[in-house]
Amino acid sequence: MSNLSLLWCSIRAENRIFWRTPIGAFFTLGLPLIMLVLFVALFGNEAIGTEYGDITTAQFYAAGLGVFAAASATYTNIAIGLSMRRDEGILKRVRGTPIPPWVFLGGVILSAVWIAIFATTVMVGLGIVAYGVELEAAKFPAMAVSFLAGTICFATLGVALASVAKSAASAPAIANATMLPMGFISNVFIPLDDPPQWLTLAGDIFPLKPFAVAFTEGMSPFSEAPAFEWDRILVLLAWTMVGVIVAWKRFRWEPVVGASTGRRSRRSTGTSA
Repeated sequence: MSNLSLLWCSIRAENRIFWRTPIGAFFTLGLPLIMLVLFVALFGNEAIGTEYGDITTAQFYAAGLGVFAAASATYTNIAIGLSMRRDEGILKRVRGTPIPPWVFLGGVILSAVWIAIFATTVMVGLGIVAYGVELEAAKFPAMAVSFLAGTICFATLGVALASVAKSAASAPAIANATMLPMGFISNVFIPLDDPPQWLTLAGDIFPLKPFAVAFTEGMSPFSEAPAFEWDRILVLLAWTMVGVIVAWKRFRWEPVVGASTGRRSRRSTGTSA
């Protein structure tokens, strides 16, 4: 079997693992959809002031929460999933097989990107069908390029986080402690019209806001086609390089010595934390 065939099999296997984990599927797909419905119900679908102009609540949140769902599908899911498999010895066993390492990691990343595409498509589709969200065909290339840059960026950062997390127990805490604050300063949860300068700077430095702004510009009725935000995409590419470098230098296929000893000891004695 060729490496490309192995990669395809790896992608399919990762997809099956995702859909067989209901809680992960809920937080990746269900929760952002619920948030969209709730925000529109609470605030109405009237025009709100944002840095993109006065756009409807649904137009703003369909784009922003679509980006958040994509980032969760890549960054959070990859970081937690790889950390758990490393601690359970699965990565060590995979490394001992003839499958090239890049095929396994490529399957993890590409499967996460596919799930991100699905989640964002469902989010934007609900906005179009239920709330009259409008899209322009001339801006589709900008949306596609920014989405691809954003998902690849967060996927590599997810692998990097799994590389530096000492155990599977710490990975979810680190992922949520970084993702949720970014959501609040990145025009995802709260429409920021004229935020303080320091908040704007913080959002611009980290990758979620560039992802959200670049993608939302493609959906904004005030932007002119083709609506590419190249400066934001460059920020995403820079963070992608950071993720690649950290993962290249720090990724481990075996559990950290001593990091999961306590967990194994509790299992052997029948006690719980």
